[in-house]
Amino acid sequence: MPAGFDQSLQLSRESKDRRSGAAIVRLVALAATILFGAFGICLAAGPADAPVGAASCSGCHPSKKVDTPVLPLAGRDAGAIIAAMQAFKAGEMSATVMNRIAKGFTTEEVKAIADWYAAEKD
Repeated sequence: MPAGFDQSLQLSRESKDRRSGAAIVRLVALAATILFGAFGICLAAGPADAPVGAASCSGCHPSKKVDTPVLPLAGRDAGAIIAAMQAFKAGEMSATVMNRIAKGFTTEEVKAIADWYAAEKD
């Protein structure tokens, strides 16, 4: 074999591996985009200017009234959303997961999210 052939073959394999890895990353990104878009998980009410954390609400809270025990947040009073989040955080309101979720938000984040949802049309 010519000198350097093994090294050239190794470089060729590494390049192919990198291209395969990049293709997998693109495929996973495309699948996630389709999945999240299809189920409306990205944003409940729409605008791209949603505050940090607002997208996490739409995983459970529907953007409009549907047959579910979980209330929609769009159009609700900001004060009511803030009060509920404070009650969940303090353990004063029973919940399955909201008590844990509420603890992950600062007071400022809760206010921004509540104001944003209150301004959205239901």
